[in-house]
Order: sequence, then C-alpha cells, then structure tokens
Amino acid sequence: MRALARDVAGQDPRLDVVAGGADRSASVVAGIAALHQDDGIVLVHDAARCLAPADLFARVIHAVRAGHPTVVPGLAVTDTVKVVDRQGRVMATPDRETLRGIQTPQGFLREVLEHAHASGGYATDDAGLVERMGGHVQVVDGDTRALKVTSALDLAVATALLQNGTHA
Repeated sequence: MRALARDVAGQDPRLDVVAGGADRSASVVAGIAALHQDDGIVLVHDAARCLAPADLFARVIHAVRAGHPTVVPGLAVTDTVKVVDRQGRVMATPDRETLRGIQTPQGFLREVLEHAHASGGYATDDAGLVERMGGHVQVVDGDTRALKVTSALDLAVATALLQNGTHA
C-alpha cells in the first residue's frame, strides 16, 4: 500500500488505525474524527473487498481530483433485476443498461463525507448518504477482482484468484 499512496498522492503515506464502531456508519464517523486537518480526500473501503487492486484506488482518487466530490467504482449488472414487493410480486424490471453493482473504495472530498454523516441518515454505502442529500455521485469503472468476500463461494473465488496470481 505504501507504493500506491506515494504513486497517487505524490507524498509519503500515513496510516492511522482507528477502532471501528457498532456499524459501518459509526466506523466511518470514527475514521472522519481521526483525520488530520489537511486531509482533503477520503476513501472508504470495505475489508471484505480484500483483493481490490491498487489501480482501482488510483482511479477513484483521480476522479475526485478531477472535480467529482463523490466517486464510486461500479460494474455493469449482467443479471436481469426485478423490483419486488414484500409478497414477492414483481413490481418492475429496470433496464439493466442503467444498473451498476457498486464497490469500494468510495472516494469523497472530506467536507462532502463529513456533511453526509452529519445528516444522521443510514445507507448501505456512504455514497447513498450523499445521494439522499441531493449530491452528485460519479461512477468510474470498477474491477471484478474487488469482489466482496461474504460467503463460502466468494471465498473459493478469492482463493482461486490468489492461487492463479490474477489478484493484482
């Protein structure tokens, strides 16, 4: 990670370890509280996406620096997705051309992330808080290697990627 930080930021990296909270939002708020005054870009990353490659981090940071206050990586959805009600009845079928599976790291201008969390809302990702405030969220190309390892099948895929050397 040291090389990534130097390549992206052009400066020596800094690593601060902060105790997490009871949930994702509390953990991010704890991280925000630990930021230094001159930290202008913040990345929020799920540890479950343990194989996310360095160039994905660089792509997100570059897009924030290019003027997008909130940036998320995303992959095109290949499955047909249905919107269903609580009884399992199909209510709609969104056009999958407009759908993306969103990953981390998610990048933010610090003040945008602080404001989003100060709203006290809840979302499954931090960019969702920005959306609810009416903020702009930009999607950049994600990476299949940034899969979320949350099941036995995910772990088998991640293990195969590591064994084949295709994770970096």
